[in-house]
Amino acid sequence: MIVVKLGGSLAGGPYLKPWLDALSALTTRCVVVAGGGVFADTVRDAQGKFGFSDNAAHAMALLAMEQYAFMLADLAPVLTPAPTLDAIVQIGQSGRVPVWLPVGMVLGEAEIQPSWDITSDSLAAWLAGRLGARHLVLVKSAETTDGAAPADWAASGLVDPAFPDYAERYLKPARCQPHCLHASLSHLLAGFA
Repeated sequence: MIVVKLGGSLAGGPYLKPWLDALSALTTRCVVVAGGGVFADTVRDAQGKFGFSDNAAHAMALLAMEQYAFMLADLAPVLTPAPTLDAIVQIGQSGRVPVWLPVGMVLGEAEIQPSWDITSDSLAAWLAGRLGARHLVLVKSAETTDGAAPADWAASGLVDPAFPDYAERYLKPARCQPHCLHASLSHLLAGFA
């Protein structure tokens, strides 16, 4: 199985539709993790304005991921919202592509602290570990450096600060790769088939 995290920054750009088309046509089983995008940005702004706790912001940011997931499922109807591990497996076995709804699995999970240091990138690594996925692809609208490691990605702001730890804990022996350019999309996904 492949876990593909689609960054919220892709919304409104030229690469979201090609990624959704490619994932819809993919014959290898995968699960999509939606970023928070503009929905999470709204939560950040509101926390700064109203001063609510990180616990509340964490719950709201998870709901932001779900909002983006529902948007993706509407744009690519083969994507089907999946709130549990069982649902992810069942949807994948039916030939559809599950898009994860994280609230039920993550909210209240003791090993996931409510912090902006843990975003959908780290949650995608956590889910990949729970699923025993062999690959995690982080689709970003930023450039990456070939050969860089998760600590380098975090230092450059490509992923959240907790991601290197989450990658170390949950992705072995999975392979993680950030991917930004649509030009090599077909090659990338074919390599995971």
